[in-house]
Amino acid sequence: MKRIVFVVALLVTALAPPVLATAETGGRPYASLGAAFDNVGISEAAAPGTADLDGFGHSFVAEDLAAAGWKPGTNLTVAGTRLRLPAAAPGRPDNVVANGQRIRLHGKGSALSFLVTSSVAAASGTGVIDYADGSTRSYQLGAPDWYSGPTDAMAVMTPRWNGPTGPSPLGMKIYSVSVPVDARKEVAAVTLPSISPTGTTPAPELHVFALGLRPAQSRWTASWSTAIDDGLAPWQWTDRTLRMVEHTSVGGRQVRIRLDNAFGPAPLTVGHATIAVRKSGAQPAATPVTLTFGGKQQVTMPAGGQAYSDPLPFSVPAQSDLLVSLYLPGTVQFAPMHSQGLQEMYSSADGGGDHAADGADFPINNLFGFWTVLSGVDVVGSGHGTVVALGDSITDGYASAVNGDQRWPDYLAQRLIAQRGPTAPGVANEGISGNRVLADAFSGVPNSGNSGIKASARLDRDVLSQSGVRTVVVLEGINDVNSDASATDVIAGLKQIAATVHSYGLHAVVGTLTPTGGWCCTTPARAAARDQINAFIRNNGGAFDAWVDFDAAVRNPADPETMLPQYDSGDHLHPNGAGYQAMADAIDLDQL
Repeated sequence: MKRIVFVVALLVTALAPPVLATAETGGRPYASLGAAFDNVGISEAAAPGTADLDGFGHSFVAEDLAAAGWKPGTNLTVAGTRLRLPAAAPGRPDNVVANGQRIRLHGKGSALSFLVTSSVAAASGTGVIDYADGSTRSYQLGAPDWYSGPTDAMAVMTPRWNGPTGPSPLGMKIYSVSVPVDARKEVAAVTLPSISPTGTTPAPELHVFALGLRPAQSRWTASWSTAIDDGLAPWQWTDRTLRMVEHTSVGGRQVRIRLDNAFGPAPLTVGHATIAVRKSGAQPAATPVTLTFGGKQQVTMPAGGQAYSDPLPFSVPAQSDLLVSLYLPGTVQFAPMHSQGLQEMYSSADGGGDHAADGADFPINNLFGFWTVLSGVDVVGSGHGTVVALGDSITDGYASAVNGDQRWPDYLAQRLIAQRGPTAPGVANEGISGNRVLADAFSGVPNSGNSGIKASARLDRDVLSQSGVRTVVVLEGINDVNSDASATDVIAGLKQIAATVHSYGLHAVVGTLTPTGGWCCTTPARAAARDQINAFIRNNGGAFDAWVDFDAAVRNPADPETMLPQYDSGDHLHPNGAGYQAMADAIDLDQL
């Protein structure tokens, strides 16, 4: 699977003048982040001497950012936060070295998002959020080194850096970091961390390129969602239309979709997007309705960016199939995808033009089995929020029937609607087959795996930015065990996930790991580790708000390390449809 991540960004309000600012620590706030810019970190390839991010004369190459769609002044959305790329020309101040600067920022939101990187070495410190009511909240902000830091949680990696003698082929990274904000309060200002000196020269520095508030999204509920994993469609599509099926959890009277170019190496244009309730196959029940983006039919996402469609009055039935059609007018060589779709999708032929609004005559050229470009469908309905399922292949529904909607989150949504009707929360499935708690199964660079970055590293994008999120159900760890991670380390990783979820004021639920006895790769040591993790989950000391005994729901009482035959898909690791139903039935709905 090939993938390169390109993302950079942003600024909140005003742009920086072409002068260096002086820190106003603890005093009068800067009018904007741009007004505080005191470092030049981006230069044109032919002008390396105009920027110096790290004190050694190195900088990002402006042409590489532009090729990814990150031109000066570009608006973009990253992990649910709308941000603006600074309009400063290359060679002008474009970031601030964190040193206690106080930045004026007004608004409400669920998170404060930053685009940051460190130079020389990883740097971090404590900052302060000032609320309009006079209260404050401290936050921790840091980033790995732009050269030696990990690639899993990077927001952008450019293929070159500029040095004193010009560009060299070396990947440099900027990281996206979010911290929780009290969504009930108005933010008035943000004080950046002061980084303690280390005695080295140059000293490690934390560079802030952008910041912004993520909207709380309390009006919207996620009715359907999928995690973009490492899969990038490894072929070219040209002038074709994709028609994809999404099974809703809850219904609503308005709808919007979320398009995603996560992990894409280049801008991606959708020329026309439509939505319809499905009748059967690729046939809609009525003429598909056009979705717009900022009032326009066409939208282009920079590499790594997202796009939310405008709110559309449209009746979305609960527990129904929708058809979202996307016309791709240009040539798309790599498209981000969720590779374990378990659903037949429909595609026209290359060169066929725009068929997004077609009805029963949609020209099917081929079928495919993954979701691509589309990552979410939100509705305005009950207003009772979203339950997000974070997991691996067992949450992803592996080994269940194609077109069957037999994942345990599907059955959970059915139960919630049966019990609560129009007041049921939405259910968003963020499972990725092969995912782990502790280790990446994808490093953020091409050909480095196909099962996602570790769960803690994808929390911000896949969980915390979900519309209306209120509860997170975590079922992760079996792939760590089967990779011989220690139970102690997995438990620590689960606790870290719970702490992050709680810091955003959300409810955290954890599930026990299901049996693996009889699976090809089970060993006594791995079975013992699973049992140790489950013992912690059943008595977790308040780390989580509640727990679900998925293990007890499907295990064989006569042989507790194995699944009951009627729940076993046959590989002795993944449940079948009946097993996923039993798992959903084990959840206490009052704990959500």
